[in-house]
Amino acid sequence: MKIPKRIQPLVDEGLVDEVLRPLMSGKEAAVFVVRCGEHIRCAKVYKDADHRSFKQAVQYQEGRKVRSSRRARAMEKGSRYGRQQQENSWQNAEVSALYKLADAGVRVPEPYGCFDGVLLMELVTDADGDVAPRLNDVAMSAEQAIEDHAIMMRYIMRMLGVGLVHGDLSEFNVLVDSYGPVVIDLPQAVDAAANNNAGWMLERDVNNMTQYYGQYAPELLQTRFAKEIWALYQAGDFDPEAELTGEFTDPTEAADVDSVLEEIKAAFAEMVERQERKQAADEPDER
Repeated sequence: MKIPKRIQPLVDEGLVDEVLRPLMSGKEAAVFVVRCGEHIRCAKVYKDADHRSFKQAVQYQEGRKVRSSRRARAMEKGSRYGRQQQENSWQNAEVSALYKLADAGVRVPEPYGCFDGVLLMELVTDADGDVAPRLNDVAMSAEQAIEDHAIMMRYIMRMLGVGLVHGDLSEFNVLVDSYGPVVIDLPQAVDAAANNNAGWMLERDVNNMTQYYGQYAPELLQTRFAKEIWALYQAGDFDPEAELTGEFTDPTEAADVDSVLEEIKAAFAEMVERQERKQAADEPDER
């Protein structure tokens, strides 16, 4: 196939030998299957900010640290240089998250580097060597749903253990290979301690997973893992390997009106983003 413009520099540098086919196109990037020597990998080509449909980028970037004060000032001012640095920060965040999560015991694709807005990484495949399906395309037994849900709760705990919340976790951002779930799409991962939105984002991540697996194991729909996990995190001395029960008792204090309003807004935002994810998942591959 014709080499996409953004991948051409990687071909020129010998990092990619051949672009085999497009894999998918989403709200933030287009992904291609490529050959690198004897290895088949994937190249994630990030879309420019003007062409991304990911509308809540500012919420996700809150709390991200920039080492250079000059870069930080430029990003705050929104200058051309600042916008470029913002893009670099957005793209490099995924590479950083992939390495952190792999070290923490979360199954993610292995990254091979990000070059001028193109992330080279492992192509996750099934037992037959075909591209692994997304969770959204997988049916399962109740027993398997309970087992994989427990795995995902552990992965969410381990993410939190290294200070990260996925922020956009759903059945569209999880692949399933012969060994189980693999978490993908992490450029929007947020700093759990520095981002004021981290709590409700984690709750949305957990609830998305619970609702999906709950289709096959309805008893999961009665659990309250999101509240339990966040309460453990806020209590301090967080242990990502702590045993979870799925149970949580609400405090007996009077309701906080502001918190209730925040939960309503978060629920509405979740509904809108879920519709966007479904729409993006139904878009045809770029060719």
